[in-house]
Amino acid sequence: MFRSPSGLDPIIMGTVLLLLIEDDHALAQQVREQLEQDGHRVRWLANGDDALAEDPSPYALVILDLMLPGAGGLSILKSYRERSDTPILVLSAKQDAAIKVKALQLGADDYVTKPFWPEELAARIAARMRRPVLQREGVVELGELAIDLVQHAVRVRGEEVALTRVEFEVLASLARRGGGAVEREVLAEEALDPERDGTGRTLDVHVSRLRKKLGDCGASIRTIWGVGYRLEVAEA
Repeated sequence: MFRSPSGLDPIIMGTVLLLLIEDDHALAQQVREQLEQDGHRVRWLANGDDALAEDPSPYALVILDLMLPGAGGLSILKSYRERSDTPILVLSAKQDAAIKVKALQLGADDYVTKPFWPEELAARIAARMRRPVLQREGVVELGELAIDLVQHAVRVRGEEVALTRVEFEVLASLARRGGGAVEREVLAEEALDPERDGTGRTLDVHVSRLRKKLGDCGASIRTIWGVGYRLEVAEA
């Protein structure tokens, strides 16, 4: 399921502390070894109750399996998100779109299905670490974009941009993932009202209009063919 890559250079410079919550001991050991090879320190928990009692704040990122003994992964996700802005990457064998949508709605920043390649996990963690989301009092900041989730206000380089409700919800959904790909069905679920805004088939139209309104920053919304979209935030 998880094979050690050959010749994979560390992607993230500097040592950071990650929390791995996974009850499959063999898989957890392989993931832990790979992350430590990439220069990270890893704390590993195998029980949901222990994970629920853990404070997520000291960690740079949480890697969370959904199927655990004790407290379930979704309960842990909800609790962590209520207590901290620490990025959370979900690992799960569940490929049902409804489960993915639920996890993302509860605050997951990314969702990786099992089995997976180690290069993919390492790359997603690297992207997540390079593109931190700063959320304070309802404001998400990503590069030159500032999204006020309470006031529904968007600014590019300090200048406010007028968006429709759907355009704002699409941008907010992308921004919360901080560079992670968001599936089309997830964006449609979070942003569209089928009775007013059409179905997922109209999502491309809303994204096109959003890109135009954001001007030069509109190019940051990248199409991921066969998946959906992601917000590509330039590194500092």
